[in-house]
Amino acid sequence: MLQDERLEAILLYLEKHERITIETICEINAVSKDTARRYLIKLEELGKVVRIRGGAKKRSYSNELYDYKERLSMSSTIKDKIGEYAASLLNDGESLILDASTTVQFAAKHIKTHSHTIITNSINVVNELVGKEKIKVNILGGTLNSQHQAIYGSKAIKGIQEYKVDKCIIGTCGISEEGLSTSIEEEGLLLKEMIRRSQQTILLADSSKFNKLFFQKVCELELIDVLITNEDLPLNLQKELNKYSVEVINVNQHL
Repeated sequence: MLQDERLEAILLYLEKHERITIETICEINAVSKDTARRYLIKLEELGKVVRIRGGAKKRSYSNELYDYKERLSMSSTIKDKIGEYAASLLNDGESLILDASTTVQFAAKHIKTHSHTIITNSINVVNELVGKEKIKVNILGGTLNSQHQAIYGSKAIKGIQEYKVDKCIIGTCGISEEGLSTSIEEEGLLLKEMIRRSQQTILLADSSKFNKLFFQKVCELELIDVLITNEDLPLNLQKELNKYSVEVINVNQHL
């Protein structure tokens, strides 16, 4: 096994577990303790882990920032499946809030129900909805962020406060034990209001978002009603979501 493969094995383990010990690294990679420590030093230099006494844990805080096109192309097949399943949960006549995440754009594409009133701050969601019959679209006012193809600002926040809807479908940059977070401060402030104005909040988050923590906190996990994802959750996240009776749906188990 090459070094890169052994490093990847460590990261894959950390996707499912809160931390990894030196002994576990030795076991899964068949290497000595000294070699295991060198692997952790390498991963820490790459910004992938935080070394702790006796092993390491996955770095929880992230400063990743991609523009909309980059995010749309990342795991697009997975996001499409998640979005399609989210659309299947809608009922005719419901009022909805759709945020500006890429996965929510896929949900908008798959909407087959009708007689909705939909509020959104996303240019791309609007483009997905414009050809659908019997759907009324309200676009929030505010300042256009061209990098993220979304409208933010105080006007958008004030605008969303005028509504009360049946369901809110949102994405996230990260979901951790501390809740949902995003790298964009103005997005986080708007998402908070979107959640407050909804009877039910449906979160769309692929497995790359697990145990990631970003600059701007959005909300606690207890404010999420349904999480739609593509893999089983890490044990620490599953425990926290169970505490708040959040329904977790793995789309790969519903094919």
